[in-house]
Amino acid sequence: MFRTRASLATLLLATVLAGCSTDGTSTGNAAPAAPANNDGRCEASGADFAIGKQATPELLEQARKASGSQLGRILKPTDVITLEYRSERLNLNVDDHGVVSRVNCG
Repeated sequence: MFRTRASLATLLLATVLAGCSTDGTSTGNAAPAAPANNDGRCEASGADFAIGKQATPELLEQARKASGSQLGRILKPTDVITLEYRSERLNLNVDDHGVVSRVNCG
């Protein structure tokens, strides 16, 4: 019984802390203009140029602007993430070496 409660408490704490993490956005270099009339929603195809490149805060910002997203984050294979879908958020999924392998919204 105690182990179950301890496990649930640990899981709850990890979930709360994951929700408090930063979204990985930064300000910096100019990027291609955002797609017109997207109301801040993510269009992942605009950020396809990032695939195969080393993930950096600058690349994230360029991809975020190119996709028209309001938010962006870099997701590593071991990152704990929340499962809610946010249409205004761009995700750059990277491999173990930090190279972008997938670009998607959510």
